[in-house]
Amino acid sequence: MNIRIGQKEDMPAVLGLIRELAVFEKEPDAVVVTVDELIRDGFGENPLFKTFIAEVDHEIVGMALFYYRYSTWKGKTIHLEDLIVNEKMRGTGLGHALYAEVIKQGKKDNVRRIEWAVLDWNQNAIDFYEKSGAKVLKDWYVVQMDEAGISNFTNSLLPR
Repeated sequence: MNIRIGQKEDMPAVLGLIRELAVFEKEPDAVVVTVDELIRDGFGENPLFKTFIAEVDHEIVGMALFYYRYSTWKGKTIHLEDLIVNEKMRGTGLGHALYAEVIKQGKKDNVRRIEWAVLDWNQNAIDFYEKSGAKVLKDWYVVQMDEAGISNFTNSLLPR
């Protein structure tokens, strides 16, 4: 097993893992991002994210995608957007290795918090995170506004 920083040429495999995660999370049609967007957004002048890539026998079988955020209470933080391990590689310790790499990056960068979301039905992940020392906040809701909501809201601001 090899864990390394992701490169542009890894993005087709990263997109494949993202699609696999969408199927696992029962949202198979939700992925609209493209390889070109991943390359532009992750490797342009101001990269929006970084990845750790997990390889076994030179095949990409897992990844963790994260980015930096700023908390008004804590300062610099990391948001772990997704940690994905290919289905055939689950249970091999690969997820733990990727998770550890993100935590080590946070320590290296002196962040005061690393955060992520977990689905309430993914009890295996919840148990893993809690066992590692993470807190699963049960009194917070994730709030999102999709493209339609953004359009509807901004249109409502236009003079009538």
